[in-house]
Amino acid sequence: MFNRPLSGEGQGRMAQNPARTICLSFLLIIGVGTALLILPFASRDGTVTPPLEALFTATSATCVTGLVVYDTWSHWSAAGQGIILVLIQVGGLGLVTMGAFFQVVAGRRLGLRTADLAKESVNSDSFAGVRHLVRTVILGTFLVELLGALALAVTFVPRLGLRDGLAASAFTSVSAFCNAGFDLMGREGTPFASLTAFEGNWLVTLPAMALVVLGGLGFVVWDDLLKWRHTHTVTLHTRIVLILTAALLGVGFLGFLVLEWGNPGTLGPLSLPGKINAALFHSVSCRTAGFNTVDLAALTDQSKVLSVLLMFVGAGPAGTGGGVKITTAAVVVMTIVSVMSGEEDAIIHRRRVEPQTVYRALTLITMGLLIVAVSTVAIWFSLGGTFTLTDVLFEETSAFATVGLSVGVSGAVGIVGKLVLIVNMFLGRVGLLSLALAMAMKSGSSKEVLPSARIIIG
Repeated sequence: MFNRPLSGEGQGRMAQNPARTICLSFLLIIGVGTALLILPFASRDGTVTPPLEALFTATSATCVTGLVVYDTWSHWSAAGQGIILVLIQVGGLGLVTMGAFFQVVAGRRLGLRTADLAKESVNSDSFAGVRHLVRTVILGTFLVELLGALALAVTFVPRLGLRDGLAASAFTSVSAFCNAGFDLMGREGTPFASLTAFEGNWLVTLPAMALVVLGGLGFVVWDDLLKWRHTHTVTLHTRIVLILTAALLGVGFLGFLVLEWGNPGTLGPLSLPGKINAALFHSVSCRTAGFNTVDLAALTDQSKVLSVLLMFVGAGPAGTGGGVKITTAAVVVMTIVSVMSGEEDAIIHRRRVEPQTVYRALTLITMGLLIVAVSTVAIWFSLGGTFTLTDVLFEETSAFATVGLSVGVSGAVGIVGKLVLIVNMFLGRVGLLSLALAMAMKSGSSKEVLPSARIIIG
């Protein structure tokens, strides 16, 4: 699919491989962002930011992760914060998608190559309607972020003043919708505090949760739901995303409520409404948002493991969230159920899943587990036992799934640990299969017929 030729023989491999172009566009954004963040004007004290720390921040922002080595308010100037915000917005939507949108706004016709790139960028399965979908994605994003900023301004403006309150509202809204997890609440006097100052405040947590969920559903689901008023039906993909999103949010909410109920470091001291608010917010944040209203380091090990599972699964495809995606997990689970039931094919809602989809889902899960396991061990050894293996697994999964929730490991790792996390954030954002296809040397699938192999398994 990714390697379809777009034009004549004169086109190079880049023109034939949209996945490669998309991956390189993210590298370009990260590179430009890093160069800008290094410069003195980007830091609050006017000093040069070390290149590795600038690279880490630019990667985290572009890959909409939220892991940081510096508190966003305390270290970065207004210009630096603006750069980070642009990286979040462009990284969340994708440079290719935004470029295609500006062509649409200018009234220019999308060429075959541009349409193909846009199709892959928003995970559309056909060329039909790419122009409409790109317009829906961009305009819908800006509208939702504007409404989110207005809702947050109700609390932030009285607290911070008109100018700073509006700036914090806009920054938080974009960060929440893009599932980035960056915040400016270090201005309250506690660096790396995230939204802990607003624990139990529904006027802040509810808009933030709504933005996170909307961004994580995926743009294809948006488009499908907008068409529902005319078609009165939705695709199987949309049904799976909506059902599993609700189910995982419910499992996370109940799990954290039970596991943290009496924990004096998290839910223990809170009232019943406060416990409900904090448990629900953490469940939503594990959908790859990166915000927190309680001290994550104080979570029980059981809650951290539950968080890891939710973060690894992640949000829906073609959105701003990360993880291996809930549809991938659904295909793998239903494949197992189908095999155990004696079926030859994976069946979901009385629909047969294509074998190629099953292979890709299994590949994604396997590659993801392997990368997380190897990276966790590498970071753990590099820290020399400073953090528990559970904490390192939590932080590594947060990086790979582009979540941004942190128990403090990111700020403590050395050069090796930072590089491992940077690579994981990039892998998590561009997608493992996209990266594999981008690196592939072949421009088409092999048509060679090979003999069958009989291998005994189990």
